[in-house]
Amino acid sequence: MKVLLLGATGLLGHNVLSRLVAEEHSVVALVRRSGGIRLHGGGWQEIVGSPLDYETLCRAAEECDAVINCAGITDMSIGKLEDYLPVNRDLPRMVVRVMEEHGIRRLVHVSTANTIGYGSAGNPANETMPMQEPFSSSHYALSKSMGEQAVIETARCHPDWHAVVINPGYMLGAWDVKPSSGRMLQLAYNKSVAFAPKGGKAFVAVQDVAEAAVNALTKGENGEKYIATNSKGCLSISELYRLQARVMGYRQKIVTLPDWILAIAGRVGDTLRCLGIRTEVSTHNVRQLMVMEYYDNSHGIMDLCYHETPISEAIVQFNRWIEENKQK
Repeated sequence: MKVLLLGATGLLGHNVLSRLVAEEHSVVALVRRSGGIRLHGGGWQEIVGSPLDYETLCRAAEECDAVINCAGITDMSIGKLEDYLPVNRDLPRMVVRVMEEHGIRRLVHVSTANTIGYGSAGNPANETMPMQEPFSSSHYALSKSMGEQAVIETARCHPDWHAVVINPGYMLGAWDVKPSSGRMLQLAYNKSVAFAPKGGKAFVAVQDVAEAAVNALTKGENGEKYIATNSKGCLSISELYRLQARVMGYRQKIVTLPDWILAIAGRVGDTLRCLGIRTEVSTHNVRQLMVMEYYDNSHGIMDLCYHETPISEAIVQFNRWIEENKQK
């Protein structure tokens, strides 16, 4: 197929682009600035412009057979819901309009697992569980939920389309250019002592999510949501740090922070935000670090047929990629 890829410069976008090229799809990557894509070789072309500009988006979609939308604002230092909406809510709506104009019927939209309740160890969440606190108060999760609902409503209006939503967990792996989610690993990497909250995440290798997204071009059902996590990837952050120390070959003491310290940090962050100082620390954000996230990925495994890479491999791939790019 000829695929329009949005969000190609991010962690997932790079991995999706690599996967599309490997499977010999032709890719049009719409990017805000040239040079942000680190993948070399052929099989893709770059169009520079804002994806929020309708005419630019229309031009990029010409003669395309499908759209994969990996774009998203994930910055946790943003204090207002309105600042997330243009990309996380409005862009999916605009993509649908462009698809209708060009006669494109295939859409893979990447959201987040945090628009789904996180369940428990004995009862992991599936795609039908509604959002739970603290994520239902998260501006990021709320804006992503609005975006995926636009896609699901479109699928209902277009039963002859193939529009699929992917809900990935916390992604780790290579091509983390900023880095983004890999910053959690960097906070503890090769330090004698690491501090961690008691909560955890549904970690997943980013290449597995990329495989799910590309497979979703032809697999899955119109209007369906698919959790993309690793069935063995629900780890506390302390467990993640221990795993990283083991596979990367260093010794480390892990200190688990009590909730009351995080609560104080959250209130300090709230005060800084009120003073106009931008920070990722806030009550809402630290509360997300106090819960364990358990998801049932069986629906996605069955319908999208993606593999499950061990989290240890994703950790190694991230750190090796960072080291290789430091040398460059």
